[in-house]
Amino acid sequence: QVQLVESGGGLVQPGGSLRLSCAVSRRIFGIYVMGWYRQAPGKQRELVGTITPIGRTNYADSVKGRFTISRDNAKNTVYLQMDSLKPEDTAVYYCNVPGWTNWGQGTQVTVSS
Repeated sequence: QVQLVESGGGLVQPGGSLRLSCAVSRRIFGIYVMGWYRQAPGKQRELVGTITPIGRTNYADSVKGRFTISRDNAKNTVYLQMDSLKPEDTAVYYCNVPGWTNWGQGTQVTVSS
């Protein structure tokens, strides 16, 4: 099973910032690549970005330069720092191991005036 708990979502104005957290079970953290995903209503879930166990990151073009993924090994937590938020960033955000299919509840991010 995948044990991942997302938090930190909320309502933010365009241009604002938000930081999401993903608490990861110790049996997973440090072993697998971690990914952040998002799904807007009526849209397919998409990969936002990934971070490897050694901290290498990759991002979708839509968020590159605005979002930053990091990890705190001491806290078993992966973060998604979101800056310069746009209305099109509105979605439910999830963390997961790429290729796995056990999804949590995610956390809602709404960007609106």
